[in-house]
Amino acid sequence: MARIVSLLPSATEIVCALGAGEGLVGRSHECDYPPEAQHLPVLTSPRFLPAAASGEIDRQVRELALTARSEDALGVYAIDMDLLQDLAPTHIVTQTQCEVCAVSLRDVERAVEQLTGFDTKLIPLAPNSLSDICDDMKRTADALGIAERGTALVSDLRRRIEQVPATSNSPRVAVVEWADPLMTAGHWTMELIARAGGVPVIGEPAGPSLHFEMSDLAEADPDVIIIAPCGYDLERTRVDAKLLHQREDWRQLRAVREDRIALIDGNQYVNRPGPRVVETLEIIAEIINPDVDEHRHEGIAWERFAG
Repeated sequence: MARIVSLLPSATEIVCALGAGEGLVGRSHECDYPPEAQHLPVLTSPRFLPAAASGEIDRQVRELALTARSEDALGVYAIDMDLLQDLAPTHIVTQTQCEVCAVSLRDVERAVEQLTGFDTKLIPLAPNSLSDICDDMKRTADALGIAERGTALVSDLRRRIEQVPATSNSPRVAVVEWADPLMTAGHWTMELIARAGGVPVIGEPAGPSLHFEMSDLAEADPDVIIIAPCGYDLERTRVDAKLLHQREDWRQLRAVREDRIALIDGNQYVNRPGPRVVETLEIIAEIINPDVDEHRHEGIAWERFAG
């Protein structure tokens, strides 16, 4: 039986959705869904202060990332090598996308090189679009020897995506993924907005998250602004939303004046490229589509912000 270590929250969700959760033996410090995964040993820890303000987190992370590149040192996250050796994983699921959001592939490869006594296979995920997310599910299933489950999971995911209604109003939608400094979402998020019938602005489909200025947002003049900071739950998101609302240039935006600001639990939804990407699409549809009657996610995964 496979002994799987997941170093990415969305990877844990993928493994469990494939029916392979019983093979999980370790997780990252951020893997908190499904709930039964929380009992697993934790292998990673951040080398910055997660409770710090957004601007300070950005400063610390940038400094750590720069140091790692220039001195071949540890990255933004630490790995418990003694525990990893004890767990003797046959597979480690990681990512190639972002050294800020999770343990980098480079650091995982270094860790695997230090393991002795067993052969460990890496399953690197690279989600930049909905198609990539589906490919990651298939890749994980193939690596675990359960290819048919991957095919079934992807088929169900695509079916559910097609069932989400799209608005015909074509609202212009901007997503703030970080408040200090300002960053917009990219990757699959732009595609989700388009599938919900919106027109994504300040971002690149299937591209990285980008820094922008408030003047860029004013020029784009979105009808709706979604605030979903990476790694933040709704409580932390409210804090950043209030900080943004203190800015005069923010309050001058049309979407702000018209009270068309929505907060999403980005940690659980927008920033997780796994099976719950469908729920993220449903949330976006609830926010921008007036034809959606049942708002089953509002008040739980997202809420309106009126200042």
